[in-house]
Amino acid sequence: MTTFFDDEFDRIFKRMSNSFFNIDDIFEEFKGNGPQSGPYYYGYTMTVGPDGKPVVKEYGNVKPNILPSSDTREPIVDTIVDEKEKVVKLIAEMPGVEKTDVKVVVENNIVDLSAAHNDKKYHAKVPLKIKVDENSAKASYKNGILEIVFKLTEEEKPKGKTVEVE
Repeated sequence: MTTFFDDEFDRIFKRMSNSFFNIDDIFEEFKGNGPQSGPYYYGYTMTVGPDGKPVVKEYGNVKPNILPSSDTREPIVDTIVDEKEKVVKLIAEMPGVEKTDVKVVVENNIVDLSAAHNDKKYHAKVPLKIKVDENSAKASYKNGILEIVFKLTEEEKPKGKTVEVE
């Protein structure tokens, strides 16, 4: 026994599935003034109308079957500040590459990570929110995990001398 909602959801699902594979939508997108510049977003909202029936609406500036794609992935990166040890650890997951493929550049408190091996390509620019000694960086790569450790910089003391007034 199917209910009204089962039939309605089946109808909505079929309608949504058809829009994913409609070839006319693909060509319609290319008739415009060229590719849009990001951000790209696309989705559905589902609400219940005043008559109690579900209402599904598409939103966004790009169709899901022509989302911009890149062969370069952004690795998952986590930053851990260890006040006790006075270090900052940056941990990035980059499976499928070798240690010799990984390149790390640190400049102006921004860590530029990149790696490429066969079809696996990664790139990310990670801003560090805390001052670190860039020259103290030590990196290790094992089992797809890159770990970079920086020493925290000491707070700069004001330069100059306080003169007592007699």
